[in-house]
Amino acid sequence: MVNFDNHVRRGHPIVFGLIVFFGIIEVAISGWLTGMYNSHHNYLSHSVRDRTRYILFTSCWTVFFSLFYLALFWHSASTGSVATSVMSHGVFLFITWVLWVAAAASITSALNGGLDCNIHYTYCGQLNALEAFAWIEWIMITFALVVVFFRGFTASRRGDGLRGQLIA
Repeated sequence: MVNFDNHVRRGHPIVFGLIVFFGIIEVAISGWLTGMYNSHHNYLSHSVRDRTRYILFTSCWTVFFSLFYLALFWHSASTGSVATSVMSHGVFLFITWVLWVAAAASITSALNGGLDCNIHYTYCGQLNALEAFAWIEWIMITFALVVVFFRGFTASRRGDGLRGQLIA
């Protein structure tokens, strides 16, 4: 049986660092757009405005809790903390995954799959970037969730159950 503990030790900070990085990009774009919409009321539609606000919430959620899990992992990856368990990671990542599915799908729907900047001039590049980074964030969360699922399977086979750690 191949031991993936070293891969998890190296990969967890990289994946969560990328999740935080792309989350900060989404905070910046959605925060700027929300500020512009609140100041100038020049949004394309109410659905674009509301979904941009939702992405701002989702990206703030993601950055905050991903930094929390990243710090916990660095502090106590294999000491048996409940917060660094497979179940804790799984619950957080599943909730975050659902939030990002809704965010990415809703902004894609509101923009009809993306904007043609030759037709729409108001914040076109920012809205297309908002949509693209929402899907990138969803992909990163999906990848992390799949890895945690397989680590949960490994922990269960080890006899630790889902309360077991990501690293044996």
